[in-house]
Amino acid sequence: MIAETAKIYPNVRLGRNAVIEDYCIIGRPAGDDPRPTVIGDDAHIRSHTVIYAGNRIGVSFHTGHHANIREDNVIGDRVSVGTSSVVEHHVTIEDDVRIHSQAFIPEYSTLKNGCWIGPHAVLTNVRFPCSKDAKKTLQGPVIGPRAKVGANATILPGVVVGENALIGAGAVVTRDVLPGAVCTGSPARKRREIHY
Repeated sequence: MIAETAKIYPNVRLGRNAVIEDYCIIGRPAGDDPRPTVIGDDAHIRSHTVIYAGNRIGVSFHTGHHANIREDNVIGDRVSVGTSSVVEHHVTIEDDVRIHSQAFIPEYSTLKNGCWIGPHAVLTNVRFPCSKDAKKTLQGPVIGPRAKVGANATILPGVVVGENALIGAGAVVTRDVLPGAVCTGSPARKRREIHY
């Protein structure tokens, strides 16, 4: 079902059983080149979401209201992007990732299988804002498989959060986090380990 008020550009290929709610914009060109946008079966795109051109999105993709997905991302199966969250361009999101409401995922970030990004979490990618070479040195963080980033946490550029790690709410992560580590505080420090 596609709402009458939704705008679907000609460069878009939607899978079966897609639900596109009111006032969504799908396949919006970022410049003069309207690259193909592919969204797999069983998508549910909620009202006022904008998905730019050049995205390749797997099956069972869901958004909250007002989500913004910029161009040229690769997004796996069963991914959910919450209300008012922003995913910038050239991001890789693997299968079964959950991004909660009002999170920010910057360019060149990688979210591995099954990781979880809490509400208001902010990932960053600029080491030296306002420097003349800022755009040349962008480096997004890597959130490992099944890692969890708590509400209001901040992950600094290039940081790797290991598999199954847990970042506490409000933490500021300035360096790599080992697999299974529980880190809290500002700057975040390892408090204990999760044993599976």
